[in-house]
Amino acid sequence: MTRTDAIARAQEYLHSGAFLRELDRRVAYPTESQNPERRDCLRGYLEQELQPAFAQLDFSTRLIESPSGKHPYLLAEYRENASAPTVLMYGHGDVVDGMVGEWRDNLDPWRTTTSGNRVYGRGTADNKGQHSINLSALRAVREARGGRIGFNAKFIVEMGEEIGSPDLRQVCESLREELKADLFLASDGPRLAADRPTIFLGCRGGVRIHLDVNLRDGSHHSGNWGGVLANPATILASAIATLVDGKGHLLLDELKPPRLSNQIRAVLADVKIEPTAGEPTLSENWGEEGFSAAERLYAWNTLEVLAMSSGNIEKPANAIPGRAQAVLQLRFVVGTRVDKAVDVIRARLDAGGFPMVEVRATQSFAASRTDFDSPWVNWTAQSIRQTTGKAPAVLPNFGGSLPNDVFSDALGLPTIWVPHSYPGCSQHAPDEHILLGVTEEALGIMAGLFWDLGEMPRAL
Repeated sequence: MTRTDAIARAQEYLHSGAFLRELDRRVAYPTESQNPERRDCLRGYLEQELQPAFAQLDFSTRLIESPSGKHPYLLAEYRENASAPTVLMYGHGDVVDGMVGEWRDNLDPWRTTTSGNRVYGRGTADNKGQHSINLSALRAVREARGGRIGFNAKFIVEMGEEIGSPDLRQVCESLREELKADLFLASDGPRLAADRPTIFLGCRGGVRIHLDVNLRDGSHHSGNWGGVLANPATILASAIATLVDGKGHLLLDELKPPRLSNQIRAVLADVKIEPTAGEPTLSENWGEEGFSAAERLYAWNTLEVLAMSSGNIEKPANAIPGRAQAVLQLRFVVGTRVDKAVDVIRARLDAGGFPMVEVRATQSFAASRTDFDSPWVNWTAQSIRQTTGKAPAVLPNFGGSLPNDVFSDALGLPTIWVPHSYPGCSQHAPDEHILLGVTEEALGIMAGLFWDLGEMPRAL
């Protein structure tokens, strides 16, 4: 059989209903990693669902306990030829809260429901649908090649990605020899747009910055004390305005990334951010001046206010509050001195007359990306172009965050992400879904990539 046969076979899984039946079975596991009552479901998904699926592909598998003992991992391996390329793949089987009762038409998040071009269900886009696509494509290539895939493959599945992958780096470093590979290839996050295949090479990092103003216990009557008591909410709003202005401009040069290279600008030149129906319209005159929307989103840093609190907004009293709090988030790309973020912010607030604002950082995750010069980038783009007839968007990094640094930095692998979702998929919200059209194309893309890997006599 040929490459074309393998692609057709992968897409036939969708047309026949087999892929959706398999996905429905996987969505039925309520694998909410933040819910301690779901611990058995996390293990069950690996033992009862994925281990048999890998066994059908002749992978050997074993469960690996996490250092915390809460979120197990599955390691699967297939060896065919010592001289052939070895690819390491990744997926996560955990999901966020199901949000039962909040879905349209009271849909059950733990079952798939097809409506038009959409397939609803928790995990369909993040990440059960995406790693199911990749496994189906592997199966199609294996069948087309008469029981072999043509390369060596390893797969690690975690069950704690939605709580920040707390043990992933430690686990992968302990398995360094077992996870050796020539390429890391995985699928998570959204494409640039539903109709444009996408490659991204890493992810932006993030760090939460907590700002607290604690002036006194309790609130005091605004008529009796207004004008003589400092207002923590006013102080906090003014302090934030020294960090980011009213048009979203980051005001601290020390928290900006290095100058955009000509290479990144060239790669992003044809990347257009065009929201589709149901997605928010881009704000005019917002963000760093002189940049395109793609450059702001994929190649620059932003400081966003995630939440603010002072007094009781539901029942405001005629009183000056004693405290105010805000949570900000710095999203940053490779090259940012994020280790200095708290010190830089502290210095700016002190200089602005706000020494009473307390600053601390939490929930930090790293930025990482593969170099554009890696031969795997062009190879992946050419394979996708051959399969779809479309030039894929090549992004330096995903706008959000994934544990890419574990694979790019800790394991030293070139990392290529080929996402199968789209920006309007409602991941982490009610009505999460995948699109049938994107799923069909994705099955073909991955079958083409896996077929092409098997044609390589040795790794790039």
